[in-house]
Amino acid sequence: MADKKKRKRTKEDKDEDLPFKSILESDEAILKLLKSYISSSLTAAAAGSSGASSSSSSKPLTLADLSLSSSCREVADLSLSSVQTEIETVIVQIARSILAGDGFSFSVPSRAASNQLYVPELDRIVLKDKSTLRPFASVSSVRKTTITTRILALIHQLCLRNIHVTKRDLFYTDVKLFQDQTQSDAVLDDVSCMLGCTRSSLNVIAAEKGVVVGRLIFSDNGDMIDCTKMGMGGKAIPPNIDRVGDMQSDAMFILLVEKDAAYIRLAEDRFYNRFPCIIVTAKGQPDVATRLFLRKMKMELKLPVLALVDSDPYGLKILSVYGCGSKNMSYDSANLTTPDIKWLGIRPSDLDKYKIPEQCRLPMTEQDIKTGKDMLEEDFVKKNPGWVEELNLMVKTKQKAEIQALSSFGFQYLSEVYLPLKLQQQDWL
Repeated sequence: MADKKKRKRTKEDKDEDLPFKSILESDEAILKLLKSYISSSLTAAAAGSSGASSSSSSKPLTLADLSLSSSCREVADLSLSSVQTEIETVIVQIARSILAGDGFSFSVPSRAASNQLYVPELDRIVLKDKSTLRPFASVSSVRKTTITTRILALIHQLCLRNIHVTKRDLFYTDVKLFQDQTQSDAVLDDVSCMLGCTRSSLNVIAAEKGVVVGRLIFSDNGDMIDCTKMGMGGKAIPPNIDRVGDMQSDAMFILLVEKDAAYIRLAEDRFYNRFPCIIVTAKGQPDVATRLFLRKMKMELKLPVLALVDSDPYGLKILSVYGCGSKNMSYDSANLTTPDIKWLGIRPSDLDKYKIPEQCRLPMTEQDIKTGKDMLEEDFVKKNPGWVEELNLMVKTKQKAEIQALSSFGFQYLSEVYLPLKLQQQDWL
């Protein structure tokens, strides 16, 4: 009878039962592979730079380099005095038009989908040069023209006082006129286009949303911040990127995470200590501050960026906003996009590869399928054969899954097995 007694399972036994845990190499071996990859990537980048002409090797390509500066428009960072001057120039032109008996209207760059252009050489979406008139003496546009005038006046006040306000503050200065914050936000982007400056140049910021944790030290308005000592919640990304500087890091890569839940799991497990990295999330849709912060890290620290998003069309959409820009803010894509982001997971092919249980997969809705098919028509997707293959698989199987589907193997499967194995196999697109 004693021989038939079951041996009590140890923690090691249970760990061995985790799918693919047995093929996982030691952390030291994985780190060695990562160092080799980063070293070869830097060597390749240096070789590419030395092969280019001396005039272009130090700077990335611009619209002017591609002879597109006359047919497309881009904004630039302007000083407060320059923004103030631009606003005053617009108002003087309006006053002259009124005095001449012609009434007044604003010439506003069109941000419609038909006025967007994907430039493969830049790997980002830019705004073409089409503009539309917004006349005051028109029933269809009088209210929007009034909102535009009000926003210009408020921005002028900010320039004079040299202070920052949130978009919410701006909305509450005239709730009856704006009616809804989406309307004041949209006109704010129009004004940014009109004046030819970035939105941050207007001294209007969004509320803090994104967070960062891991192997990063930077100064925030003069205060040094160590992101390894910010607890599980991490450090809120400053809404004003101008006050961020002196970035230092011993990380090997930046891990961009779509969801707050996955971020918390990785932060609590101190994944950044096991595999030196910086973990950042915007908790869903990317906000301007997080996009600016990610780009700044990438450009200053010269680290690869690996993205962890849901296996659905919206996850890939979020990834594309970070990498190629959004159509809504294509006028500022030069400052908001981060080049060469790698799609680490969760990818549609991972569902079968990692044997995600059927009960953890979700059926795609008709809207999901339509969004997936629409994305297959986008030029920035067509440029990457791996993305096309994964999207086609998603649309064909009509299945999607969230990052949390990995929790079916254990709450720490993401940090203990899935991500280490991805890094070991250098399995990214």
